[in-house]
Amino acid sequence: MFNAKSTTDDVLSGLDLTGKRVLVTGVSAGLGVETARALAAHGAHVVGTARNLAKARMATSGIAGLELIELDLASLASIRAATNALNAKGDLFDVVIANAGVMMAELGRTEDGFETQFGTNYLGHFTFVNRIASLIRSGGRVVILASGGHRFSDVDLDDPGFEATPYKPFVAYGRSKTASILFAVEFDRRHRGRGVRATAVHPGAVSTEFGRHMTPESTQALLEALEADRRAGAPEVENKSIPQAAATSLWAALVAPADMVGGRYCEDCSVAEISEENWVTGGGVRGYALDPERAKSLWALSERMVGETF
Repeated sequence: MFNAKSTTDDVLSGLDLTGKRVLVTGVSAGLGVETARALAAHGAHVVGTARNLAKARMATSGIAGLELIELDLASLASIRAATNALNAKGDLFDVVIANAGVMMAELGRTEDGFETQFGTNYLGHFTFVNRIASLIRSGGRVVILASGGHRFSDVDLDDPGFEATPYKPFVAYGRSKTASILFAVEFDRRHRGRGVRATAVHPGAVSTEFGRHMTPESTQALLEALEADRRAGAPEVENKSIPQAAATSLWAALVAPADMVGGRYCEDCSVAEISEENWVTGGGVRGYALDPERAKSLWALSERMVGETF
């Protein structure tokens, strides 16, 4: 029914989400704002997180009933404070959409010393979602925003922080997004027995604030990779509008059958096939991003890194 051109309103058409509670991270711009808007427009109660609440309030001023909470995914202290408050309140969620993140930042460290992209995009959500897992209803879903950028790199379980590896922004981004897919794989395995499923999604190419950390050098490196793909015969990358880019998250969260998307990687409102074409663009998912044993190993490493067992 749906494809790359489908929008958030297309996939939610005819759905009454009254009574549904959905948590969305990163509602201060772009896909997070559109995701929250579409959910609220169909009757859902949306709880949105943002590092900068003032910015989020301005960006979401037209969304009725939106509840905002402060969350900095680059700070374990902030994550623990936010999750402690949510757990104390005890309200359950039908869907959690891990949407926030950064893209192709220069080498930096989070408050806790993690490489910025791995720490924010992956470890921050790993900790946040796991700490509120008991608040997700049976029959609920977790949607992790990944990216076709996972094709840039597999995770490095021996050197997740680039202590020994030369740093490249697009490689670090790829690692963080591969890790995000593996997180969905293992979370789904651990929770499907109680009726909670997890999936990873690729929104597609879209112009948002997500790329605000890109330098001229990282932008040039990305353009060169795209040109190399084009010469090798890769499909042309078509940019999406923000409503089109946010559609797959909502499709996977509320429309697609749970058994279809659980533990899988989705794009263009469908489940992606495994593709080992040597392209950084194009459709499909690399096999390493769905490897269940690698997902288990990454989970164990992540627990050691954040100092918590889930």
